[in-house]
Amino acid sequence: MSELSRLRWRCRRGMRELDVILLNYLETVYPTADADDRAAFRRCLELPDPEILALLTGRGTSPDEAVERVVATIRTAFHPATS
Repeated sequence: MSELSRLRWRCRRGMRELDVILLNYLETVYPTADADDRAAFRRCLELPDPEILALLTGRGTSPDEAVERVVATIRTAFHPATS
Protein backbone atom coordinates (compact mmCIF):
# COMPACT_ATOMS: atom_id res chain seq x y z
CA MET A 1 0.00 0.00 0.00
CA SER A 2 1.44 3.40 -0.98
CA GLU A 3 1.90 6.29 1.45
CA LEU A 4 -0.94 8.23 -0.19
CA SER A 5 -3.25 5.23 0.07
CA ARG A 6 -2.46 4.87 3.77
CA LEU A 7 -3.01 8.57 4.36
CA ARG A 8 -6.25 8.51 2.37
CA TRP A 9 -7.45 5.74 4.69
CA ARG A 10 -6.37 7.74 7.77
CA CYS A 11 -8.32 10.77 6.48
CA ARG A 12 -11.50 8.74 6.84
CA ARG A 13 -12.88 10.01 10.11
CA GLY A 14 -16.08 9.65 12.10
CA MET A 15 -17.33 12.95 10.71
CA ARG A 16 -18.05 13.34 7.00
CA GLU A 17 -17.03 17.01 7.11
CA LEU A 18 -13.56 16.09 8.34
CA ASP A 19 -13.28 13.41 5.65
CA VAL A 20 -13.94 15.97 2.94
CA ILE A 21 -11.62 18.65 4.32
CA LEU A 22 -8.72 16.33 5.10
CA LEU A 23 -8.97 14.43 1.81
CA ASN A 24 -9.09 17.71 -0.09
CA TYR A 25 -5.85 18.84 1.59
CA LEU A 26 -4.25 15.46 0.94
CA GLU A 27 -5.10 15.53 -2.74
CA THR A 28 -4.43 19.20 -3.50
CA VAL A 29 -1.76 20.51 -1.12
CA TYR A 30 0.06 17.52 0.40
CA PRO A 31 1.75 16.38 -2.85
CA THR A 32 3.66 19.68 -3.13
CA ALA A 33 4.08 20.40 0.60
CA ASP A 34 7.55 20.39 2.10
CA ALA A 35 8.71 17.56 4.36
CA ASP A 36 7.91 19.47 7.58
CA ASP A 37 4.34 20.18 6.52
CA ARG A 38 3.85 16.60 5.38
CA ALA A 39 5.03 15.34 8.76
CA ALA A 40 2.78 17.86 10.53
CA PHE A 41 -0.23 16.69 8.52
CA ARG A 42 0.52 13.09 9.52
CA ARG A 43 0.71 14.19 13.18
CA CYS A 44 -2.59 16.00 12.77
CA LEU A 45 -4.18 12.76 11.58
CA GLU A 46 -3.12 11.14 14.86
CA LEU A 47 -5.39 13.50 16.82
CA PRO A 48 -8.93 12.55 17.81
CA ASP A 49 -11.74 13.97 15.67
CA PRO A 50 -12.91 16.53 18.26
CA GLU A 51 -9.39 18.00 18.48
CA ILE A 52 -9.04 18.22 14.70
CA LEU A 53 -12.44 19.87 14.47
CA ALA A 54 -11.50 22.38 17.20
CA LEU A 55 -8.29 23.24 15.34
CA LEU A 56 -10.07 23.68 12.03
CA THR A 57 -12.83 25.82 13.49
CA GLY A 58 -10.44 28.01 15.48
CA ARG A 59 -11.77 26.83 18.84
CA GLY A 60 -8.50 25.14 19.71
CA THR A 61 -4.79 25.48 19.16
CA SER A 62 -1.92 23.07 18.95
CA PRO A 63 1.37 23.49 20.79
CA ASP A 64 2.98 22.10 17.61
CA GLU A 65 3.78 25.10 15.40
CA ALA A 66 4.00 22.98 12.27
CA VAL A 67 0.54 21.50 12.89
CA GLU A 68 -0.78 25.05 13.40
CA ARG A 69 0.77 26.04 10.06
CA VAL A 70 -0.91 23.12 8.26
CA VAL A 71 -4.23 23.90 9.95
CA ALA A 72 -3.90 27.54 8.86
CA THR A 73 -3.29 26.38 5.30
CA ILE A 74 -6.37 24.15 5.42
CA ARG A 75 -8.50 26.91 6.92
CA THR A 76 -7.35 29.47 4.38
CA ALA A 77 -7.58 27.20 1.36
CA PHE A 78 -10.81 25.44 2.16
CA HIS A 79 -12.65 27.72 4.60
CA PRO A 80 -11.75 31.35 3.83
CA ALA A 81 -14.56 32.65 6.01
CA THR A 82 -13.10 31.03 9.16
CA SER A 83 -9.54 32.31 8.82
